[in-house]
Amino acid sequence: MNKDEILKRTSNGLDVFRHYIAGQWRVGRNFHNPLYEDRKASCNVYFDRRSQSYRMKDFGDDAYSGDCFDMVGKLKGLNCSNPKDFVEILQTINCDLHLGLHDSGNFSYVAPVSAKPKPAKVTETLPKTTSKPEQPKKGKPYCVVPQSFSAKELMFWQQYGVTPDVLKNYKVFSLREFVSENSEGKQYLFHSTDNEPIFCFSGKRYVKIYRPFSDIRFLYGGNLGDNYCFGLEQLPAKGDTLFITGGEKDVLSLASKGFHAICFNSETSNIPQSIIRKLSYRFKHIVLLYDTDKTGIEASQKHAEQLSGLGVKRLVLPLAGTKEEKDVSDYFMLGNTRENFKTLFIDFLDNLYSETITWGF
Repeated sequence: MNKDEILKRTSNGLDVFRHYIAGQWRVGRNFHNPLYEDRKASCNVYFDRRSQSYRMKDFGDDAYSGDCFDMVGKLKGLNCSNPKDFVEILQTINCDLHLGLHDSGNFSYVAPVSAKPKPAKVTETLPKTTSKPEQPKKGKPYCVVPQSFSAKELMFWQQYGVTPDVLKNYKVFSLREFVSENSEGKQYLFHSTDNEPIFCFSGKRYVKIYRPFSDIRFLYGGNLGDNYCFGLEQLPAKGDTLFITGGEKDVLSLASKGFHAICFNSETSNIPQSIIRKLSYRFKHIVLLYDTDKTGIEASQKHAEQLSGLGVKRLVLPLAGTKEEKDVSDYFMLGNTRENFKTLFIDFLDNLYSETITWGF
């Protein structure tokens, strides 16, 4: 499978644009880009005679300009100039549009959900003096169909202070549907509804699915890896304070208020000391900011003890610990402002350092 085969099967890329760009639009006419909060109709899909393929030009956000492969790469957080990423882009299109093209490689990230994973290639026996390379973990096959955020979905995020720009920066998408397999290899499908939206935290080789109003809230596709860390790539080279939160929603809520934050897969997940050690050279303060329910309190205590040698501190929010009032997103939803949180943190530091000062006479 290659680029030319994809273009041949998709009307020179037009079918790819039609699949991922929802709404009524026509070739050569400007329309509102549904992939982000586009306020002015300054985007169009046109046929480029030089490349003999369809391309998109977006004057509102040039990052969305390019051919169909560039667009899918943008949606998936992949880079077309990276050979491995480009293969994943081809695989994604093949899967999502059900093209049925032959997969010449073993890329489980975008394997069709109806197909069984290919067996790993057998490696030759190496001399005892040479260590055998570690085989990469197979990812869970999946397909996603993105869509523009509805007004109701944006209101969900807005109650926590999360803006459309932050969602875009952190590669958070709304999905029309999510398809994957369970542990037994059986396919399942989730459709987004008005009352049960589906949000996607997108990485290069995985997606983490968030369904806030559903019984099954979190799902995964691809290879999440052992060191999953949401928000890491958005951090600056240097900063004053970094908060480690319990979930992605808290990271986004803090980011919308101008604070730096990351989270791992869950509050009980192991926090790799190697990551924290590197971050300790970039940030003056690293602070655990977990939920105030029983699970969050116990997890933050455990992590604070394990990471005490790296100077990690622990802040407990003044919240009741109930389902409606337990995390920093709830803290802001309850009406607390950026200044309220800054004051809370400064008081925390004052109390912390005043307890550690030893006075000499």
